[in-house]
Amino acid sequence: MSILINKNTRVITQGITGKTGSFHTAMCRDYGNGRKCFVAGVNPSKAGKYFDGIPIFGSVKDAKAETGATVSVIYVPPPFAAAAIDEAVDAELDLVVCITEGIPVRDMIRTRHRMQGRKTILLGPNCPGLITPDEIKIGIMPGHIHQKGRVGVVSRSGTLTYEAAHQLASFDIGQSTVVGIGGDPVGGLRHIDVLKMFNDDPQTDAVIMVGEIGGNEEEICARWIKEHMRKPVVGFIAGATAPPGRRMGHAGAIISGGKGTAEAKLAVMQECGIHVTRNPAEMGKLLASLVIPDYLPFD
Repeated sequence: MSILINKNTRVITQGITGKTGSFHTAMCRDYGNGRKCFVAGVNPSKAGKYFDGIPIFGSVKDAKAETGATVSVIYVPPPFAAAAIDEAVDAELDLVVCITEGIPVRDMIRTRHRMQGRKTILLGPNCPGLITPDEIKIGIMPGHIHQKGRVGVVSRSGTLTYEAAHQLASFDIGQSTVVGIGGDPVGGLRHIDVLKMFNDDPQTDAVIMVGEIGGNEEEICARWIKEHMRKPVVGFIAGATAPPGRRMGHAGAIISGGKGTAEAKLAVMQECGIHVTRNPAEMGKLLASLVIPDYLPFD
């Protein structure tokens, strides 16, 4: 089982004819059930044409009507990406995955306001996407480092998303779903949203949660975990070596007034029962020590 996406998901690529969109759509089609999952592209100026056998439509609404797709992935350039999210929301898709980096904050504030009360879930922007190993990947993560299993991964850091999956594989531990949420200050799904999904997923047995310096998202999630999470969680905070006041990685990773430091976050996480590590190379090893032999084999 998985969260958010599986082999039956049908995907639209917004920005399919651009360099980034065409490259990563091709990579995703070559992974798992991608040939069946990626069913449409959107480019208003190229409606009626095809990319690698995928029909291109003039709008998300038309693509959904013709293909039955319920998920969109966005590679549209930053000045137009928020409007692309708006279009997918207006088409009432279930999930929108926005890979685009550098969307103006003001645009995202407006888009998030427009999304209030709507059915669409947003992942991103400025995220690597998500993957249900051996079934489907939507985004830019390398598929070959993942394997199917029963550990969930949620991360604000793109590179550490990949690192966590790679380390788990070294212990022959697979993943149910791996979700890169991105770290922009205004976005969609946050740690707590994904942790709730993993908590309710009967085939996810444990979770790796990777945060970043700045903000208080990880602390909020840690307090929820203490009260509600029924499964072990391993936690790490990226940016532990960042000097105070420095911006590291995503636009949202800003330390202010002594708050949002790695140590402050890790302290709260540890107090709330999360198994923390201060060494990013130890995430997989720590998770393995918690679930072996209780949950193995992961089948």
